Amino acid sequence: MSAPHEQGGAVFNGRRGHFWVGTERVSGPAGTAPYGRMYVEWLAPVEVTKPYPIVLVHGGGGQGTDYLGTPDGRPGWAQMLVEEGWAVYVPDRPGHGRSPLDPAVLGDIGPSFPYEAMPAIFLPPEGSHPTAHLHSQWPGSGDLESDEAVDQFISGSGPMLRDFPAAQALEAERIAELLDRTGPAIVVANSAGGPSGFLAADRRPELVKALIEVETIGPPFADLPPLGVTLSLGLTAAPIGYDPPVSDPAELDGKPRAVPSLQGFPIAVVSGEASPFLHFDEQIVDFLEAAGCDVERVRMADHGVHGNGHGMMFERNNRETLQVLLDWIERRVT
Repeated sequence: MSAPHEQGGAVFNGRRGHFWVGTERVSGPAGTAPYGRMYVEWLAPVEVTKPYPIVLVHGGGGQGTDYLGTPDGRPGWAQMLVEEGWAVYVPDRPGHGRSPLDPAVLGDIGPSFPYEAMPAIFLPPEGSHPTAHLHSQWPGSGDLESDEAVDQFISGSGPMLRDFPAAQALEAERIAELLDRTGPAIVVANSAGGPSGFLAADRRPELVKALIEVETIGPPFADLPPLGVTLSLGLTAAPIGYDPPVSDPAELDGKPRAVPSLQGFPIAVVSGEASPFLHFDEQIVDFLEAAGCDVERVRMADHGVHGNGHGMMFERNNRETLQVLLDWIERRVT
């Protein structure tokens, strides 16, 4: 078998670099330590031709590699965007990937994402939900025992912090700090990173040209025991800028309320045809509409892109799924 670098790989014609956001310092067991710093990788063409950078926020216990490449070794959305003329920023949310996870500083952590959880989210078995039988785009065999794509994906997934309200609030602050550096940008947030997209936009609405929520967790007010998450404030576990303000989740009584900071830019709620998340996307859209947002449901199948599960950014047809987002950006933003 040839070495990986001899097997092809993506040819990259552009510029790239990295930096960190998050300069807070706290006392740690061995002395002063950074609190919740966030690694950011950036990629850009030699000449940027698009008007705004795109920030790609990963989901779950994953990391920015979900956008940099696919489990079977093909280019990810980040490189594809660069080839289209966009500057791209790919953070690893605090405590994930190259953003160090230090429980002594960040708090207790949950278990790593297990192989056994793959079918329910990324490889839905036929009959598990109404469109599961349509799933055809996973970039491997889908066999948990022998699929290298499953191994590669799982290897990039680690634990999440147990205190989700605190984790989401921290992620929102770091993404907001990133937007301070990028200037006005389009924010794409995925799955369990979706709440942080809403929260960061709440903190820096003037720097968000559009928010694209790809398969964000839900539905509103959901209790999600497998993740240890309760979206007690609607679409987030951390406080967001409701008007009038909310001091206790019980005040919402399971109902939406205006969020003025999210009303000044378009929002897309994106779902794959064969994903279990497809079956509550309309509830998310209804919630955002009731909050006064300019929101649109974007279902891949409605745009002729079929067979996608929860991982559309790294499935076989990831260039097609990206094109749906680019068409929406062209229509709504640029």
